[in-house]
Amino acid sequence: MTAGGTGQPEAGSGDKGAARTALAGLTTRGRSFLAAGIAAAICAYVLGQPDLLRVGLLLAALPLICAAVVYRTRYRVAGSRRLSPARVPSGSEARVHLRMDNVSRLPTGLLMLQDRVPYVLGPRPRFVLDRVEAGGRREVSYRVRSDLRGRYPLGPLQLRLNDPFGMCELTRSFSTYDTLTVIPRVEALPPVRLGGEAKGYGDGRQRSLALAGEDDVIPRGYRYGDDLRRVHWRLTARYGELMVRREEQPQRSRCTVLLDTRAVAYDGAGPDSSFEWAVSAAASVLVHMLERGFSVRLLTDTGASVPGEGADGFAGGGDGSADAAGLMMDTLAVVDHSDGSGLSRAYDVLRGGNEGLLVAVLGDIDEEQAAVAAKMRQRSGGAVAFLLDTDAWGREPNGLPDPINRQEERLRMLREAGWTALSVPRGVSLSELWRQADRERAGIVTAGGTYGREAGS
Repeated sequence: MTAGGTGQPEAGSGDKGAARTALAGLTTRGRSFLAAGIAAAICAYVLGQPDLLRVGLLLAALPLICAAVVYRTRYRVAGSRRLSPARVPSGSEARVHLRMDNVSRLPTGLLMLQDRVPYVLGPRPRFVLDRVEAGGRREVSYRVRSDLRGRYPLGPLQLRLNDPFGMCELTRSFSTYDTLTVIPRVEALPPVRLGGEAKGYGDGRQRSLALAGEDDVIPRGYRYGDDLRRVHWRLTARYGELMVRREEQPQRSRCTVLLDTRAVAYDGAGPDSSFEWAVSAAASVLVHMLERGFSVRLLTDTGASVPGEGADGFAGGGDGSADAAGLMMDTLAVVDHSDGSGLSRAYDVLRGGNEGLLVAVLGDIDEEQAAVAAKMRQRSGGAVAFLLDTDAWGREPNGLPDPINRQEERLRMLREAGWTALSVPRGVSLSELWRQADRERAGIVTAGGTYGREAGS
């Protein structure tokens, strides 16, 4: 990711605004010299000492001359910035590379670079460049790190000009900036066989008829590039032109990840809060399912999905899976609490058709919302719910006599509706819960229970 701009520190038109800008750039040393010179000139006038007057004029003139020289200095420099990488998980470091090119025919003087960085990424980096020859370049770099998700602007790059005596310092800014995206942490999940997945690649796949792809449903003529082994000779003789025969093509599995973002469902803030665990869990499941070739989509309690997502979600297992994962990670990087109080809008979206495998990451839910979540199971081939134990994550009981039984009651309602529901205590890893969900599903299938139907993943 590269962005750049050309800065040209040069003087203005010489009006009052330009003079004020030059005088405002005086350093503490320059202001001290100017004050001392004025004081000496006044004393020389009062005492009638012409030699002291000459000293005062020299002291006062020196910072003014330096300010004029710095303000009139004309440099033509180009600056660029490169992020490596431009999308980084929270808690990891990214390196920012800065490059300065002197595109003029004259060497520069002493330059100081400063890049604007949000405080959550660290202190503002500053670099001193001694002298850049004509046509020369200088490259510097610094590191940034954030434990909080988000999109953070870097820049614009600032260039400070100093005179040799340190009397004046002026700042010139470039106009461009870059954006660093801090995405949720993604945990690698083991390849398990969760139940209820829709038709797709793998051991439990179903197949449908197609010709040159999943969109072709009738015989068609030969197209350039088709394999000659697919030519249907009987139809070719009938129609007098090359015809391509039908072939079976697999249909892709589908998985929907539901993320509960309601503010009333979570307490606390910061990288170790329950909401951040939920966002990280949703990101991990999305990436895992994409890598396994599923058609994946992200859904929140508001009914919103990822911009650019198709009707069946993002297809995984191909060349575009990395781009699809990037789009979903960008969405999760800025996802925040919603003002909603229920899951009804998400249910309205889910009840439109078979969602395949449904994985829900839920915060604190009451009996009404548990009933809504229970009905979601009817529109999926399989359902796994991770219900955060808000008492274990530090939430106050709110006057309830026994919050542990309350959590178990919600899990019981989901399990009776067909969910593979697990409680999420503080400090547990998602990979452990992922394996536990597979074990519980396998136990239910073996026992002949009413929820969890085995299929390939």
